[in-house]
Amino acid sequence: MEIIKKPILTEKASLLTEKLNRYAFKVDHRANKIQIKAAVEEMFGVTVVAVNTSVVAGKAKNRYTKAGFVSGRAPKYKKAIVTIKDGETIDFYSVI
Repeated sequence: MEIIKKPILTEKASLLTEKLNRYAFKVDHRANKIQIKAAVEEMFGVTVVAVNTSVVAGKAKNRYTKAGFVSGRAPKYKKAIVTIKDGETIDFYSVI
């Protein structure tokens, strides 16, 4: 099971990084906080202080096609906000 799927690189996530030394990741929906902490520490070589998780509900999507209105839903995902030790950083672009 791949625990960390990808980092979340949005404006809100980058504000968390600048001010509070927190990083956001999309993670496997079956992963718990202990597994997420171990995966981040192993992958990036940093010390994790805290892990907060939430399940983000998928947005309802509608579009008009030849066949009429098509309604659907974007998939839900689990988000982890990881706080790391002061003075340490994660460089996402060096791990690509």
